[in-house]
Amino acid sequence: MTLLSVRHETVYSYARSVKFGEHRMLLRPRDSMEQTLESFALAIRPRPASIRWIHDVFGNGIAIATFEEGAEELRIVANMVLDHTPELTPAFEIDARVTNFPFDYGDIDAIDLSPNLRRQFPEETEVDAWAKRFLDPRGVTNTGHLLANITIGIKESFKYLRRFDPGTQRPSRTLATRAGTCRDFALLMIEAVRSLGLAARFVTGYLYSPARDGNHRGGGATHAWCQVYLPGAGWVEFDPTNGIIGTRDLIRVGVAREPRQAIPIGGTFIGAKDDYLGMDVEVVVERVVSPQDGMG
Repeated sequence: MTLLSVRHETVYSYARSVKFGEHRMLLRPRDSMEQTLESFALAIRPRPASIRWIHDVFGNGIAIATFEEGAEELRIVANMVLDHTPELTPAFEIDARVTNFPFDYGDIDAIDLSPNLRRQFPEETEVDAWAKRFLDPRGVTNTGHLLANITIGIKESFKYLRRFDPGTQRPSRTLATRAGTCRDFALLMIEAVRSLGLAARFVTGYLYSPARDGNHRGGGATHAWCQVYLPGAGWVEFDPTNGIIGTRDLIRVGVAREPRQAIPIGGTFIGAKDDYLGMDVEVVVERVVSPQDGMG
């Protein structure tokens, strides 16, 4: 058992007291084979008039808060503890029929996967050309090697940059500048594998950066990566920012077809545009040391 604690604090600052509209928060991690949520607490100031929980179209847990009280600051703090055991992640064992690329998902799976096969930027043909560089010119490419090479290719050939502006840049810009954030790299990989006919989706969550591996890129804030659907293995994690395959050090919070559907916190305020002074985000992910850890 590996227990990880996460503290995610977001603070919105304003020049004067403003009123707040509805806020939607995608902060609660999804339970799965490799991660079990032990505890979760959400603290918001000013205190909301109401908080309700729903599952969105992707099955993510969404908290919806409404407010009556105004303030010069909106502070949202999520604290959680998870049992994160990546060795229980499904092994990269895919059906024999999809060992080599290209392959067909089959009539039944293709229906359910169709939204995740559809390109967000089909006009960006430079993404198609870039993705085809990873194919074996002899006509048959090992599927696992293909996805691993794209993942490592982005990590080793692109410069990671922190960008606090909202939104995700187009994959063509990421290719042109050879630089971007974790969400930019995730979107590039999604569009690249979709151009090859593979189903992929966007993942938002947190990154644990243990000392044994040095510092991963993308720590201290929310993190983003992608999943690719492979028959026999299911949805498999690929983090092109850090070259991670599988869920080691990755804490999944939400999945979506495209990045704008997986914003951790979204909401409005009532006031002048220049009342908004900015947003500060801090994420701390640490291992919870139990008494048993020190026993020989």
